Amino acid sequence: MNAFFETNIGILILTVLESLALIVPLLIGVAYLTYAERRVMGAIQLRKGPNMVGPFGLMQPFADALKMLMKETIIPTGADRILFVLAPMITFGLAVVAWAVIPVNNHWAIANINVGILYLFAVSSLGVYGIIIAGWASNSKYAFFGALRSAAQMVSYEVSMGFVIVTVLLCVGSLNLNDIVLAQRHIWFAIPLFPLFIIFFISGLAETNRAPFDLAEGESEIVAGFFVEYSAMSFALFFLGEYANMILISAMTTTLFLGGWLSPIPFAPFTMVPGVLWFLLKVMICLFVFIWVRATLPRLRYDQLMALGWKVFLPITLVYLVLVAGVMEYCGWLPHA
Repeated sequence: MNAFFETNIGILILTVLESLALIVPLLIGVAYLTYAERRVMGAIQLRKGPNMVGPFGLMQPFADALKMLMKETIIPTGADRILFVLAPMITFGLAVVAWAVIPVNNHWAIANINVGILYLFAVSSLGVYGIIIAGWASNSKYAFFGALRSAAQMVSYEVSMGFVIVTVLLCVGSLNLNDIVLAQRHIWFAIPLFPLFIIFFISGLAETNRAPFDLAEGESEIVAGFFVEYSAMSFALFFLGEYANMILISAMTTTLFLGGWLSPIPFAPFTMVPGVLWFLLKVMICLFVFIWVRATLPRLRYDQLMALGWKVFLPITLVYLVLVAGVMEYCGWLPHA
């Protein structure tokens, strides 16, 4: 009995340490992503960006966090207090737990499970609940309109993302994310599946409510969308959740299409660089594109947003799925369980 408890306690401690090893760098990355976005957008728009707090403005994220902590959380009259407080926790929590199956190096994942893709599907599909709850619990028509917009947008683009991922799984024959990366040893899937790579990334912009798909936060139409009534740390949790989802989508793009931790050139000295660094570099490039798109493209109309998802992306992904399956079956490349 003692051995049983000692074993389980050891496993629990190890799991907690692995979680902290992931969550702490992720939170730091989220904090400095906000700094990087403001600096990059400043450079694109010919202004300086944050440069006063600390050397080169590097302490700005911590100053913002301290300001949020010192603000008062105001709950509107008539709001559902429990759900109002719970909604940002759900959004941020789901953005963090999805990282449990992301491999940053060979077999470097908290849970290297054989159904990692299904886990990501499940977690991402739950993300809409935090937004819907926030819009309804706020007791504000603007928040509710923003929540409905965001929910419709996320559900619409999840369909296209699902077909893209199914096509990748068809090429690999496994639901394990580690196996998906290893299947790209000879060629990254971004090359043969280039149209799907572009559709997945654009759908990721819509999934995270980023420009030019930030219709749920249309300041000129519905004030600020589903979190218009939020302040202080409750607003900060929505803010952190959005940026954590940006990093997650970039990590998924890297894993599914850009070879994960694999070197882009299979020769020394490139292969001598640790895989974690390659993974981080690819994620940072994807994040730079997120910021670049926000700084350069105007917001779409809502009917254009929905038409792009249902009338363009969905037919293309369906046709490509059937085409890839047919070609692989005809050439005898289709992996069978």
